Parts: sequence; structure tokens; C-alpha cells
Amino acid sequence: MDRTKSLSLAPLAALLVMGFASGTALALPRDPYLQRVGPDTATVAFRLASNCSSAQVRYGVGNTSTLARSTDSARVHAVVLTGLTPATTYTYSVDACGETTPAKTFGTAPVTGTRRVHFAAVGDFGTGGSDQKKVAAAMLTHKPELFVALGDNAYASGTETEFQTNLFTPMAALLAQVPMFATPGNHEYVTNEAQPYLDNLYLPTNNAEGSERYYSFDWGHVHFVSIDSNCAIGLASASKCSLAAQKAFVEKDLAATTQPWKVVFFHHPSWSSGEHGSQLTMRRQFGPLFEKYGVDLVLTGHDHDYERSKPMLGDAEAGKSERGVPYLVVGGGGATLRAFATSRPSWSVLRDDAAHGFLDVDVVEGTLTAKLVKTDGGVLDSFSLTKELPAPPAPPQGTLNVTVGNASGPAPHTAAFVATASQTGATVAWDFGDGATAQGLQVEHVYTQPGTYTVTTTAQGATPVSATTVVTVTASGTTDPGTGEDPGTGSDPGTDPGTSNPRPGLPSTPATPGITPGDDSEGGGGGCSAGPAALIPAAALLVAGLVRRRRRSR
Repeated sequence: MDRTKSLSLAPLAALLVMGFASGTALALPRDPYLQRVGPDTATVAFRLASNCSSAQVRYGVGNTSTLARSTDSARVHAVVLTGLTPATTYTYSVDACGETTPAKTFGTAPVTGTRRVHFAAVGDFGTGGSDQKKVAAAMLTHKPELFVALGDNAYASGTETEFQTNLFTPMAALLAQVPMFATPGNHEYVTNEAQPYLDNLYLPTNNAEGSERYYSFDWGHVHFVSIDSNCAIGLASASKCSLAAQKAFVEKDLAATTQPWKVVFFHHPSWSSGEHGSQLTMRRQFGPLFEKYGVDLVLTGHDHDYERSKPMLGDAEAGKSERGVPYLVVGGGGATLRAFATSRPSWSVLRDDAAHGFLDVDVVEGTLTAKLVKTDGGVLDSFSLTKELPAPPAPPQGTLNVTVGNASGPAPHTAAFVATASQTGATVAWDFGDGATAQGLQVEHVYTQPGTYTVTTTAQGATPVSATTVVTVTASGTTDPGTGEDPGTGSDPGTDPGTSNPRPGLPSTPATPGITPGDDSEGGGGGCSAGPAALIPAAALLVAGLVRRRRRSR
């Protein structure tokens, strides 16, 4: 046998197998992006190239052994993950029609009231250009817990196509790891009063209308309020949103919150010396509410520059003995910067029209520290706000709370445990139910064999306290408990994601923990083409056929 001829087939075989195997990284027209992340829940949204009725999200702490299936069967999917542990880093990936995306990570919100929060904010970025990409990359380097988007998220008209090309594509890496809480800009309102904005994002719906145009949420000890300034200044029809309804919501919401820090964000600035200038309707309609309920910081965009005001009260600077509100314009997210046409007014502390960048904010206990970070890593501006916070309430004595991440899955299965003991200085011991033990407030354990394990946690202090939880481990390759059978495929044509209302319905409370209750309005799925698992055997057959032909030709 001529070895040179037989070996010449090896590179071909390798190329064929490697080419098909590379398909295991799922190519999505839109990568997964995070929405509505809270202490115990997160929404993973994504889009597929064709209809698929077997899409799912795999996730866990340090692994992806927990499964949440999407019951959307077209191209647009949004999967709600529930039962998550607060302030915990999760790994996740998307499976669809036999292919899998590369694993990404995200962090859940801390327990409400936790006195340490790190967030980023910027507006006027949705161009798809190089400056936007640099801002997004710089933001990801600083690893904020959440991203507050200040409007003009998709230039020039906020169309479905522009959301894809000018938001989700250039900021894919950031949005896959950091949840975005947005407010609409005037450019989003160009197309059907911001309908594509609403179609593409999954935002809180806690106002009286159940609308996502304006809302509020807590992250740790910071209360955030998003206002739709387009609606407030008359760009929305009354049936969509009204100034009166928003004011009523904002007053009721700010009066009710118990969080010590309050941050409000919207697009049109109340105070600005940039090209567009101050929006007096926003200042005079909402400023008195901010002052009345002790808002600490107001973040806006619209003008393509950076500017920070002094603490303002009414239409003037606050006196030395008065409490005012600082207003910021953070409009250097990527759009072309615009020069200031006038000299800096007396109420303006600092302004800049030469650098793209974002606001990086740490809120620790009673101190808020913010800095404008430029794309070259430099800091353009920094400031701090301080306030006296009441002492945190002492937990009741003699209590022990235990949370578990990944309470079920196939062997080998990694479960993560967190204990919160009320007794100061208590040591925590773990018995994992399979003969293994550990100590510490946060531990992980790998179960190598199937079974149902009772985990006993003991806090040793002045008064020993114990608690138990259960971990269920199935045989490798079997269905995880609670996830059900693999779904079949349908034949409905589905909905083209380019239509005016492409996204599926997203219930706020899933019927089954970890599994998104579906909305079949998008139609059944015809399924994707065969994945790489089916293609690799075909490659092997092709190589074998070539070998036989080469042998016969000798």
C-alpha cells in the first residue's frame, strides 16, 4: 500500500470533521441578551435564523446543568429563569435545534436593601459605529451589575432593523453579561411611537397601565425610576401614554419606596447648556416631585456631550442650607459629539464635548461615587454624594436561612449552597447527605451518583441552629426533574422577526419554576435544519467512500 496516497486523505477527513464540529457554536442573528434581572429571576432573550420549537436555556452556578425550555416556537424567544440565588454569578448558554451558544455569565441582583450597588449609565449610543463599540467595551471592562440606557438606543429612526444593527450587534458582548434597563429616546419615537423599542426590550411593567414605557425597580438599596420624557412632552398619543398618568405614577412610586437612594433617568434633560438645551416641561413638571421625595441623582441624555449641574432647586441653584438635586447629561455613548455654542453657565459644574464615555457609579452604604470614564480609560469627572443611613435592622436571633443553586440535575451534578445565620460569629457546617462535609457560608459540592440527598446545615453559635434542604440527582443522560419530556416540532410557519410586533408574550410570573409559560401567538415551529450531531456521521461516511474509491483505483 502506498502510504503517501492513503495519508493524503487524513487532512481531508480532519477538515470535514472540524468543519462540521465547528457548528456546535450556534450562529444566532441576535446573541442572547439579559432583561428583567432581579434577585431571583432573569430573562434571557434571543433570536434564531429560522423557526425552532426546541430552544432552551441551560444555566447554573459554575455549570449549565439546569434547564429552562422556551415554549415560543418561532424565531423570537424569551426564557424566564426563576428560583435563582441573589447576588450570585450564573453561567448560561442557549440550545436550539441541536446547536449550542458559547457559555456566558451574569450576576443576579442582590437582596433588596443590600448596601452595595455598582451600575453604569450612558445615552445616545445606538449608531453601530466604532465609538459606540469602544464605550461598550470600556463599560464591560468595569463589570457593572446593571446598565442604565438613557435613550436614543437605535438611530436614526428606531426601526426593527436599526435595533439589530445599531444596538444588539455592536453591544452583543455587553448585553449578554450585563442587564440593560432602558428609557426611550426621541429617535425611537420616530417609528410608530417607539413600538420597535417595546418589541425588542423586556422591561418592568409596574405602572397602572402595565406599560413598559415607564417603570421603577430596586437594585440593592437604590431605587431606580425610568420616565418616558417623549410622552411627557407630547410625542406620544394619549392612548399610549400621558403626562398626567406618568406624574401620578412617579409621585406614588417615590412616596412608597423605602430605599435610601433614589436615581431617576429619562432622555430629555431638565438642565443642559448643549445644543438642545434645557427641557422646561421636564424640569417644571417633575422637578418638584424629585425635590419633595428626596431624589439623589437625575440622569439624562439627548445632548451629545457630558454636563453636570450644581444641586438645583426649582429654576435656580440650591442655597447652601438647601437640599438640591444634581442633574447630569451623559450623552457621549457613541453618536457624534456636538460642540457647546455658548459659554458655561453658572449652574454648570463641568461640561465636555470632546470625549466619548460612560458614567460609572458605586453606591456603598451612605456614599454614592460617580465618575465619567472615557474610552481611553481616563476619568473626565468624578464626584460623591453622601447621606446618613439608619443602622441596618438586626436579624432575629436563632435563625438560619439556606439557599441552594441547582437543586437538581444529572450526575455528576454541582450544587451551590449559601447560608445566612443571624448569630454574629457563628460557624456553619454542612453535611451533604452522601458522606461528604464542608464548612463556610458559601460552599459547592459535586454529587457523583444519582439519588435524593438531604443536606443538613448547622450554625454553631450561642444557640446551635440547623436547617435541611434536598438535592435530587438523576442518572447521566436522563431528563432533569421538573423539565418534562423533550418537545416535538410543529408545522406552523411562525412570525418573521421583522414584523411590527415580533416578540412573544412574556408572563411576569411563570407557571412552572424555571420554565417559561409560552404564548403561541407566534405560531408553531417548523424546526431548524439538522445540527452538527447529524452532520458529523455524514462526514465520516463521505471519507469512508473516498477511501474505498482510492483503494479500487490502485
